[in-house]
Amino acid sequence: MGRFGITEILIIGVVLLVLFGRGKVSSLMGEVGKGITAFKRGVKDGSEEIEQQKAADARDVTPETTPDQKKV
Repeated sequence: MGRFGITEILIIGVVLLVLFGRGKVSSLMGEVGKGITAFKRGVKDGSEEIEQQKAADARDVTPETTPDQKKV
């Protein structure tokens, strides 16, 4: 199976339109777009959460003191 050219992509598009109709294909593409957007938002939120955790860990560098240790 080789690479897909513009002709093959157009033929596949026409076959999809014939089989499913314009309304079904457009609603399917809308759902695909929503899924991609939700995935990107999830990845962004996850990376922001990791960065916030790294920043919080980097800020707290003081050693813990116990009650029996004297402060100088």
